[in-house]
Amino acid sequence: MEQKIKGRGTASNLTGRFEDWQRNQVYDGWHVEEETPLRTSVEIDSSKTVIARNQSPDLPFDCSINMYRGCEHGCVYCYARPSHTYLGYSAGLDFETKLLMKPDVAEKLKEEISKPSYRCSPIALGTNTDPYQPIERNYTLTRQILETLYEHRHPVTITTKSGLVVRDLDVLTEMAAMSLATVNISVTTLDSKLSRTMEPRASAPHKRIETIRKLADAGIPVMVFVAPVIPGLNEHEIESILETCAQAGARSATWTMLRLPLEVRDLFYEWLMVHYPDKAGRIQSLVRQVRSGQDSDSEFYSRMRGSGPVADLIQKRFDLAKLKYGLYQTMPELDIGQFRKSSAGQFQATLF
Repeated sequence: MEQKIKGRGTASNLTGRFEDWQRNQVYDGWHVEEETPLRTSVEIDSSKTVIARNQSPDLPFDCSINMYRGCEHGCVYCYARPSHTYLGYSAGLDFETKLLMKPDVAEKLKEEISKPSYRCSPIALGTNTDPYQPIERNYTLTRQILETLYEHRHPVTITTKSGLVVRDLDVLTEMAAMSLATVNISVTTLDSKLSRTMEPRASAPHKRIETIRKLADAGIPVMVFVAPVIPGLNEHEIESILETCAQAGARSATWTMLRLPLEVRDLFYEWLMVHYPDKAGRIQSLVRQVRSGQDSDSEFYSRMRGSGPVADLIQKRFDLAKLKYGLYQTMPELDIGQFRKSSAGQFQATLF
């Protein structure tokens, strides 16, 4: 069985599904290599465009930007892990240690939104990997994107589980006052031990609650994401999470069920056996109960919430808690009418 690796979400590097050869690490009991800390490496992503578009009917956005590939937060359940295999990397440790960044993302964004054919629609940050993961402190790509969007009065939504988002309170406050920005904070658990194990390099739960409070106090609309809900592991916390987030100033809430697509299934079940062997069997059974006997579901809508009695009960509990704690407010509609392609005189009053 794989061993725990401090500061990392997974303990293995499963071969990607596009590779010709399968690698397996075998311990014969005779020789154990001295453990060395796994360091994060960052390479250049030379993508020609930065705005990604989707037509998924169960997603609340059609335009997004991911300035980083891979995510150092290391959340073991992350549905984005399989995307790393397209690059020839593993969805396991590679996903959280071998990252890519787009150094010219702000310049390319400016070019794309300035084209005559461009039609403004709110851009979502944090749809695949977290825009405020640890390496953002050094590269500031998210900050550059926000400044570019503000310059063009372009609306944006942010989804993150990092307290680093408050670094950009200045620009976010200005944008929110103009109905150009909202923020979604992901809160998976209030249990710091579970969070350290499951999301090793993400902000601690108390830090996320503090982040909600700071954003709300600055007038920035905040929605809390209870994501993912894992039956048998964190689903008992739904009510306490919503109560705590409401007290911090969140105005709305939503949730998603655990998703285990492709390589994520084996990584998550392996993680359960390493960290929670006494609960692993029950959790695996409950996961399959909300997925019609399978480990995952790729169908629109049902992939987000699951189906069956267990999923229905979670939905009812969530709805009642939202009502009880006042988290049923709708998030403000972002204003696309202010968008401008030209940046000339961006901070000057108009002539007439």
